[in-house]
Amino acid sequence: MSTAYIAAGVDKKPMINYVTTERDYTRGAVYCLMHPIIFSTITMYRLCLATMFFFLLVSTSGAADRQTLPQELGMSDNKTNIKSELATLGAGCFWCVEAVFQHVRGIISVVPGYAGGTVPNPTYEQVCTGTTGHAEVVQITFDPHVISFAELLDIFWNIHDPTTPDRQGNDVGPQYRSIILYHTPDQKQIAEKKKLELQNSGIWGKPIVTEIKPYGAFYKAEPYHQNYFKNNTNQPYCVFVIRPKLETFKKKFKQKLHQ
Repeated sequence: MSTAYIAAGVDKKPMINYVTTERDYTRGAVYCLMHPIIFSTITMYRLCLATMFFFLLVSTSGAADRQTLPQELGMSDNKTNIKSELATLGAGCFWCVEAVFQHVRGIISVVPGYAGGTVPNPTYEQVCTGTTGHAEVVQITFDPHVISFAELLDIFWNIHDPTTPDRQGNDVGPQYRSIILYHTPDQKQIAEKKKLELQNSGIWGKPIVTEIKPYGAFYKAEPYHQNYFKNNTNQPYCVFVIRPKLETFKKKFKQKLHQ
């Protein structure tokens, strides 16, 4: 991944100001109450009903939004008993890896960043020097009831070459190494088992060099790295590297894609 392909800028969607909306309705209600023509028992009764309905509607809407929040943040939802899990994987350029996993069913979020090294809060430029120990990774929040960690690893080992130390194609350096940072003992066991199975299968014909180590810290990459393929589909790196890899993945894992 070359800095020549970096495109800065992230669009921000406007947010609805619900406080202003409620305040406007309140002002309207007060005005109506003070108007001499409609200041009657029947009108007041209707006005009270309308006002109560409005605030009930706003309250219900807000409650519905809050109910979706735990799942979006990877937290437990007591009502549905859904609990998300994390996976932190490095398979070369994180632009490519992010684009692939964003299409997988059961994935809640994919965040590019840096992990596996010793330098706190590294910048992209620092990581590119190869001296921080960090690899370009993606931190995946997923629903284990829809897709398992083992299935994520099946995809992971199919979208990059796990036999090339510190390199993926023309991207060269320790930051592009193949790496799994496990979050739990179960993830460690699954990763080691899958790696051994892949090695014994002889599919690659060379030793699997994927590093498996405990998760330490994750540092989110700069804003222009987030959703890079979606925001820069016509960039040369996206056209000639990411898009072909994404299309190959879609053909091979049709059953894993979002409906």
